Amino acid sequence: MKLPTDMKINGKYYSKGSDISAFKIYPFFLFHMLSFGSFSVAMAYATDDVPLEALYLFGGFAILVYLLLYLKIFGLDEVKWMFINAGIGAFGIYLNIDWMLSYIGKGFNDFPLSVHAIPFMFYVLYTFLIRQALIDIANARENPARREFVENAYIVIFVLLYLYLM
Repeated sequence: MKLPTDMKINGKYYSKGSDISAFKIYPFFLFHMLSFGSFSVAMAYATDDVPLEALYLFGGFAILVYLLLYLKIFGLDEVKWMFINAGIGAFGIYLNIDWMLSYIGKGFNDFPLSVHAIPFMFYVLYTFLIRQALIDIANARENPARREFVENAYIVIFVLLYLYLM
């Protein structure tokens, strides 16, 4: 992948336009975000004892940091598409959260909408990262035909998943 901005990774400087291995980005983010996201989701849904302010402070700060890193690593256009895809996928996110909550005997409607904001945003950030990883693993970032195939496959897989969860 090519960096849209200058940045340092593990003390090494990379200039704008540098090629960087996907393995320097995705393993760290996928693990790190899964950890913070899982903890935030647990805070939101596992107990009624967590004040909403604490959830927003912890999860909101992490989301802000991830967004800033996403802008630096992927660029504004890709992050813009993250939010467009999130708007389109809101129903799918609802279905996934409702499905996950069913394992603890609860549902989406058992919580106020304000509690769902942080888990929704982590879902958006994580699925964005999955899409970016697939594009880079398939070496499709600079190949329009391959990229279109990867993006269409991504959409089909998630639509089928959402239909299954309905």
